[in-house]
Amino acid sequence: MRGFIVPAIVAVAAIAPAPASAAEIRPFSPQAFAAAQRAGRPILIDVHADWCPVCRAQDQALGPLLKRNEFKNLVVLKLDFDKQAQYWRAMGVRQQSTLIVFRGRNEVAREVAETDPEALAELIRTANR
Repeated sequence: MRGFIVPAIVAVAAIAPAPASAAEIRPFSPQAFAAAQRAGRPILIDVHADWCPVCRAQDQALGPLLKRNEFKNLVVLKLDFDKQAQYWRAMGVRQQSTLIVFRGRNEVAREVAETDPEALAELIRTANR
């Protein structure tokens, strides 16, 4: 009997869903941005470059934040600084590591090179105010 119980417990643990990120994270595209705006979703545009140390620090700080239930409706659109210059230029971005928060169609906040987790959380919260 004991040999049967242990595998059953292991099987239940194996099928339990892993916690998913509460925020929806996608590559930036004009279509994805427009769809999130039409839906009235809070949006974080993350202008990043893979080679940028500040961008990597932002990713590390944002990772745990984006799993918070309070950000479950947030759409994060990763805009590639090196490959999508036409889009970040149109938004008035001057450098990588820029984070822009939208509430629907309206920009409500912008930060450059911020890596403090609580400052980033406060930045994201502006989309819901």
